[in-house]
Amino acid sequence: MQPTIDLNSDMGEGYGVYRAGDDEALLDVVTSANVACGFHAGDPEIMARTFETARERGVNVGAHPGFPDLWGFGRRAMPFSPAEIERLVAYQIGAAQALSAYAGNPITYVKAHGALGNLTEPREDIATAVCRAVKAVDRNLICMSFSGGTLLRVAQDMGLQTCAEIFADRGYTDEGRLVPRGQPGAMIHDPEAAAARALRMVQSGAVESISGKQVKLPIETICIHGDSPEAVATARLVRQTLEGAEIRIASFVPAGSRRQQPEKI
Repeated sequence: MQPTIDLNSDMGEGYGVYRAGDDEALLDVVTSANVACGFHAGDPEIMARTFETARERGVNVGAHPGFPDLWGFGRRAMPFSPAEIERLVAYQIGAAQALSAYAGNPITYVKAHGALGNLTEPREDIATAVCRAVKAVDRNLICMSFSGGTLLRVAQDMGLQTCAEIFADRGYTDEGRLVPRGQPGAMIHDPEAAAARALRMVQSGAVESISGKQVKLPIETICIHGDSPEAVATARLVRQTLEGAEIRIASFVPAGSRRQQPEKI
């Protein structure tokens, strides 16, 4: 059977007149779009436009909730309690549900952003808070997170659907975790290197650490960060390289199974 992989990217990460990334170009390449919900980036206009453009391109969409940190782009850990995080995530899922329904392209999944997502790995209480928010708002939403990580295990224990994610443009430790930003090898800026590495990881069924070690993990979707200067080139080359190896690129949520909404009037 021909293997199938989803490609996802973070989108809608501008604010007001400020723009981050080339969402228009990325939506021609990826099959799932993680849309910022207004806390680390995004606003109602950007969210509605991103959801609508994704609908026009046949791209699956999800909520991308983060810490309320526009200055820090959601990449700074903030001292909220797990209960507060649960409500912050529920709030953002609700905003994404409303505007995606308005645009006729309802969200199907949730992926925690930045520092919030990173904290779900060492802290099971935060992973649980995110999953509790998803389950309380809409238990049919899929939890996308680090392959082999804490959040996916917690989500599965709660009876939620999951999607295991790896990264084309982020370095991995020998334990199969992301190298923290700011440390050597954390980011892969060369599109050719990222694409070749993505292919090796899919073919081997393992993430590749910066030391060359392979860590066996499920791979259902590959993320390309949308805010980097080389994002579009990387996304295009990753897709081209995988398809050249006869790997099918398609959303992990088939179009026919997504909840449909009438087109916006």
